[in-house]
Amino acid sequence: MAVFPPPSAPLVDLPPQPDGVPYPTGAWPTSAPPPEVAAPLATLVDEAFGPTVDDEATVARFGRSLAFVAVHRGRLVAEAYGPTAGPDEPLISWSMAKSMTQALVGVLVAEGRLDLDRPVDLPGWDDPADPRSRITLDHLLRMVPGTEFKEDYTDETVSHCIDMLFGDGNPDMAAYTAALPALTEPDTVFNYASGTTVLVCRLLADVVGAGPAFEAWMREVLLDPLGIEARLTFDDAGTWVGSSFLHTTAREFAKFGLLYLRDGVWDGRRLLPEGWVDYARTLRAADDETGRRYGSHWWIHDTDDRVFWASGYETQRIIVDPVADLVLVRLGKTDAEVAPDVDDWLERIRLLFHPG
Repeated sequence: MAVFPPPSAPLVDLPPQPDGVPYPTGAWPTSAPPPEVAAPLATLVDEAFGPTVDDEATVARFGRSLAFVAVHRGRLVAEAYGPTAGPDEPLISWSMAKSMTQALVGVLVAEGRLDLDRPVDLPGWDDPADPRSRITLDHLLRMVPGTEFKEDYTDETVSHCIDMLFGDGNPDMAAYTAALPALTEPDTVFNYASGTTVLVCRLLADVVGAGPAFEAWMREVLLDPLGIEARLTFDDAGTWVGSSFLHTTAREFAKFGLLYLRDGVWDGRRLLPEGWVDYARTLRAADDETGRRYGSHWWIHDTDDRVFWASGYETQRIIVDPVADLVLVRLGKTDAEVAPDVDDWLERIRLLFHPG
């Protein structure tokens, strides 16, 4: 079940890039962390990435820690890597790619090539008696289309996600998802679903082209302007699996977080339309069992509406904190049972930078 709280308001301002700090399109500008942060930050980073990173107790607490990056006021102030990774190692996004999909939608909305509020054009969704005929792109981005999809990562007997990514649905993931029935009217039930994002990716491809054409466009409008080198995965139908599959480095993921921290502006150029980041970070739904809170293809911090984050399976995180002018990236392989320990660790790091 989910509850639909009033949209979070007012949103805090997103900070501009500090004067004299270049954008990291090529290389990250670096600095030491603030003096009051340096020692406790080093201690916390050492908990997950220090000499005991492979010890049984550390792995039991954090899983396999692969990469950590902290960006404060536009500068890289801390990073750490596990024994099997490094600054140049591409690592998987898992569902953090969903937030990148949201950025791509913003580009086409700004160009007038997509409409958030118009019912989407997908095969089999045009019967007026079918609730799917009333699903808009906004419903998909907020994960409230009302369609069936079981997001389970372990039980293949019930999981649409596993079947879509690795089973019968793999050749054409959007067709697989679009064929699932409506369970409710749109905008009545929150249901986080990778298949929903794949439908968004199909709608993007319908506008810009599939496969190589999509990749060239995504590089032109998002990746290349940020200086991000990334590997994309497409299904046999040419749809980017923007729910789950983008590989790049921790530093590159931090660039994407910085784009949202800077309100979609990069080095004087607006890449995302004005208000698009606010649309992403406005609280729209909350699961009344887990407490997890959602905006538009971005998660909202559990207790602080000002903080928003991209999240992926095995506890991948891009955390954006406008008040502290901070981006944190964590990549690793962590079971869901101990993910709260990793999130608690990240929260303690985040609060080190918080004023007051």
